[in-house]
Amino acid sequence: MRFRVIDLETTGFEPPAEIIEIGRSDLVWDSNGITIEPPMAWLYRPLNGIPPETMAVHHLTEADFGPQTPVCTPGRLQAAIAHGTPADVLVAHNCEFERKFITSAATGTSPWICTWKVALHTWPDAPRHGNQVLRYWRGLSLDPALAMPPHRAGPDAWVTAHLLGELLKETTVDQMIAWTNAPRHMPVITFGMHKGSAWSALPIDYLQWMVQQATMDADAVWHAKQELARRL
Repeated sequence: MRFRVIDLETTGFEPPAEIIEIGRSDLVWDSNGITIEPPMAWLYRPLNGIPPETMAVHHLTEADFGPQTPVCTPGRLQAAIAHGTPADVLVAHNCEFERKFITSAATGTSPWICTWKVALHTWPDAPRHGNQVLRYWRGLSLDPALAMPPHRAGPDAWVTAHLLGELLKETTVDQMIAWTNAPRHMPVITFGMHKGSAWSALPIDYLQWMVQQATMDADAVWHAKQELARRL
């Protein structure tokens, strides 16, 4: 199987923010074991500038883009994803973000794996589940020339590909896809006055309040509804 790990750098958290960098690293899993191919990346010129708070994350500034740098059109996005040998599965760390920008128009029916969601299930004892935290927690020794700097699309895709390799040792592809398509694993509530409490320990009036909040985290609402249904 060929897994195409994708990472994006953008001018904001959701469209109409623009994609300004795409990184990719393919993991190939066959009878010879796991091979992770070096990352590749493409820069795309923003048409509407880059906010300073976004520059502070990936450190891409408008000086990094010349007048000949292409803009990320739908066609170029699709070409960057499809370039080379076709992939069986697309992968990203917290792929909900990537999928805001990469729609099925660019990917067709290819399934996705979210390594963040999978790691929440597989490694519940990790101190945190960001890809750089997991990189060091798992003791991955990666070539700095390919893995650095963090928050750039090529290096982040390379790190995530190695995390995927670790996850493949512990769970199945079908299970990863199922976890990706389900609400994220939350054995305890992660915010508010009851932070750290199991769902079964929450007062029923608090659960009822949660499900009525339009701006509440959707996965938390799902878990609250599941707990309310369990008590009926």
